[in-house]
Amino acid sequence: MDILIYTVLTLCALGVLAAVLLYFVARKFKVEEDPRIDEVEKMLPGANCGGCGFAGCRAMAEALVVRDDISELFCPVGGGDTMKSVASYLGKAAPEKEPRVATVRCGGTCEKRPRTNTFDGASSCAVASSLYVGETGCAFGCLGYGDCEAACAFDAIHVNPETGLPEVDADKCTACGACVKACPKNIIELRKKWPKNRAIYVSCVSKDKGAVVMKACKAGCIGCGKCVKVCQFDAITLENNLAFIDSDKCRLCRKCVNECPTGAINIIGLAPLPKEPKPAPAAKLSASETPAAKPSAPEAVAAKPSAETPAKQDNAPQAAPQSVDNKQEQ
Repeated sequence: MDILIYTVLTLCALGVLAAVLLYFVARKFKVEEDPRIDEVEKMLPGANCGGCGFAGCRAMAEALVVRDDISELFCPVGGGDTMKSVASYLGKAAPEKEPRVATVRCGGTCEKRPRTNTFDGASSCAVASSLYVGETGCAFGCLGYGDCEAACAFDAIHVNPETGLPEVDADKCTACGACVKACPKNIIELRKKWPKNRAIYVSCVSKDKGAVVMKACKAGCIGCGKCVKVCQFDAITLENNLAFIDSDKCRLCRKCVNECPTGAINIIGLAPLPKEPKPAPAAKLSASETPAAKPSAPEAVAAKPSAETPAKQDNAPQAAPQSVDNKQEQ
């Protein structure tokens, strides 16, 4: 019994001694933290989405406090107003960036991009992409298993079961970029957010040639370049058989929409421009309907009888007919 008591007392003494040692070590090697970090963290939205490039809002707050130049730091969830508040508190210049929104650049719905096979595996875009190109003839299109939907922490993107494509709610989207990272096909990108959620973009990422694209998807870009020629703002480029519209240069003039022969340029929040009617080709006249050619001046003069001709004919000597008496004499 005494041994047991001594053992318990010894362990308690060792525990107290270890606690005292840890306390003094912690005090000795304590790192003083700027109290402004806590205040800045409270100003941030606290989503911990990673859209700013850091692991969480705490790491973002530390970077904002430590760095002298915060022009490269931006919280997409809080936006410009949050960054202005933080910069005002820290006495630094706030970065100014236009709001962005996630955009799905694929128009290959189930109707326009028919399935050629069936994937019998895990319902994951990452898994399916690692095994084969997909269930359709397009190797670049959306797989439709919803990895982007699972990655979104703001309930801003959902896969439409009828079209098989993800759709973004622009009012909920914070441009954190989680869906962009989750998509193995790289069909989601962050584009400029226009007022009233307007947008014009090429809903295709296929780099195949036009003939191959048309066989796989009726809504794909065939790289004809008509949109590039009609754009007056140098906002459209054509590379690797694929047209791309720069949202920072685009002025929403909508001329490219009417020029696209396959409808690969998607327009949101705007009505398309009215198409100008093409002039009807001139009808060919048949031989019976062809108007008679008017005679030329010389021919008309030659064909017109002169006034002198009858007079000369009247004055010309005429052979006298032989009389019956002369015939009888002969």
